[in-house]
Amino acid sequence: MSETSSSFAVRSAGLGDLPALAALFDGYRVFYGQPSDPVRAGAFLRERLERGDSHLLLAEDAQGVALGFVQLYPSFTSVGTAPIEILNDLFVAADARGRGVARALLRGAGDAARSRGAVKLVLSTAVDNVPAQSLYAAEGWARDTDFVEFARKL
Repeated sequence: MSETSSSFAVRSAGLGDLPALAALFDGYRVFYGQPSDPVRAGAFLRERLERGDSHLLLAEDAQGVALGFVQLYPSFTSVGTAPIEILNDLFVAADARGRGVARALLRGAGDAARSRGAVKLVLSTAVDNVPAQSLYAAEGWARDTDFVEFARKL
């Protein structure tokens, strides 16, 4: 599975991609207000990949430079009695934004989840992340008006 642009490609990522993924994932965490911790980022992703409990896609340019990633977690819809996937993380490096990388990652995520039998992708984003919300809407994602999401820190 690979979505390709004239300047980059999106593909499934594995353990061999861990250094590039960890750097991007650290940038993602910093974007959401966490302190930079590349070691923690790498250890977290290594565990996900080794356990096979998430799926990662990597966008990279023709020279192999990592531009962005998306991470999907398998889940289920009990009411629909079918598998779904949670698009939990999507990040594009600052110098790669505006090139269609996020759009390609979203499309690649949909293709990958569909190939694994998922009937739906779900995601959430910060209420002030307007650029991401605009992209999601432009790509056919609909804001959930049926449910209110709650969270409780443990």
